Amino acid sequence: MPENTSRNLFSEQLHILKDLVRWIPIASVVGMMAGTASATLLASLTWATNIRESHRWLILLLAPAGWAVGLLYKLFGKSVEGGNNLILEEVHDPRTTIPARMTPLILLGTFISHLFGASVGREGTAIQTGASLADQLSGPLRLTSPERRILLMAGISAGFGSVFGTPMAGAVFGIEVLAIGKLSYDAIAPCFLAAFVGDLVTRFWARFVPGVAHTHYVVGDVPAMTVQGIVLAAIAGVAFGLAAMAFSRLTHFISHTARRFISRPEFRPIAGGLVVTAAVFALGSTRYIGLGVPIIVDAFHNKLPPYDFAGKLIFTAASIGTGFKGGEVTPLFYIGATLGNALSRLLPLPAGLLAGMGFAAVFAGAANTPISSTLLAVELFGGEAGAYAAIACVVSYLFSGHTGIYGSQRVGRSKFGRQQSEEGQSLAMLAKRDLGEGLITPGSDASLTPTPEPESSTRF
Repeated sequence: MPENTSRNLFSEQLHILKDLVRWIPIASVVGMMAGTASATLLASLTWATNIRESHRWLILLLAPAGWAVGLLYKLFGKSVEGGNNLILEEVHDPRTTIPARMTPLILLGTFISHLFGASVGREGTAIQTGASLADQLSGPLRLTSPERRILLMAGISAGFGSVFGTPMAGAVFGIEVLAIGKLSYDAIAPCFLAAFVGDLVTRFWARFVPGVAHTHYVVGDVPAMTVQGIVLAAIAGVAFGLAAMAFSRLTHFISHTARRFISRPEFRPIAGGLVVTAAVFALGSTRYIGLGVPIIVDAFHNKLPPYDFAGKLIFTAASIGTGFKGGEVTPLFYIGATLGNALSRLLPLPAGLLAGMGFAAVFAGAANTPISSTLLAVELFGGEAGAYAAIACVVSYLFSGHTGIYGSQRVGRSKFGRQQSEEGQSLAMLAKRDLGEGLITPGSDASLTPTPEPESSTRF
């Protein structure tokens, strides 16, 4: 080997080592902050759920509680109203540090949403706390825009991985969620480290704080993979993808309708709260509000009403679409698990396996993250069930189309060869095109985002 080539190789490895050593403490701190925030969130939601189920009259106050949170954001949180989409936009095009008040505002807003009965999740809160806390390091460390971009992605990974107890899925989620069809491998090491540290920190807190422990799911019987199994998993994946698309479209439609008829954002949750409250008492059941974890667990072991997935889909779209704070992923787990349970009446696969497949695959279709969703299934259900889930996740991802729960997510590579014209556009722009909606301004309360930059200037 020529001497200059040897020196070049040594120099390359030295630079890699230097860069890695620099990111280890940064990503570790990000993981510790995100893990602690996730532990706080999990404990608070457990407490809120227990209080609500013990005092169901609290659901009658959902509308005024939603107005209070909306007013709180109007007075103190206009700059962070964009939530997850604001974070994704900052990753795409780093500009200014995310205000630290995003963390207490989203924690409080999510707690209130759950305490009074909105159908929302927790991943949105974990992503916002992880990324906003991480971004507070960018100033003191004097990070460049590309470095700050990596920092935000590490915060996303740490928040997601720690709140669900799935560090591998969280690590990949941070680099997969930005753009359909593209992965940002430049952040892979910080994202992995932050996700695993975040998960360890949350598990540490679970030893001392009630309500922090993660839920365990048991798939049960998993038949050996065969050609028939592959076909059945793909068929189920189509149903899961269509459900994911329906959820995304309905949520955007409700959000669009609420903005059209209710100009003041703090009043929109009042409308959603009144609808959800009326529906809860009309049905005489709280099975479609909150996280719904007991129903998710039940879907792995017992036959459930075949319409449960539709009930949760509608309740969650109404809550999220009218401005209640939280996230969509745990409700998507509910929708997927109960839809899988319902499909067991039609497909010759165990109900528990189909519930696990739907758990991961509806999320894969709605978030456009088939790889991290597959890893999530492997971490939660094991490798054998994960193989079935992988097929369902990929098919669901394809059949959900260019829709999704994150408006700032961009089409990096089209899912379909005939729709390459959509590459470089955000899902928000495609949703607005489908709805015939006028443009909205950056930083508004809406979940949709402003006009994206041309593809040549877009960073993925």
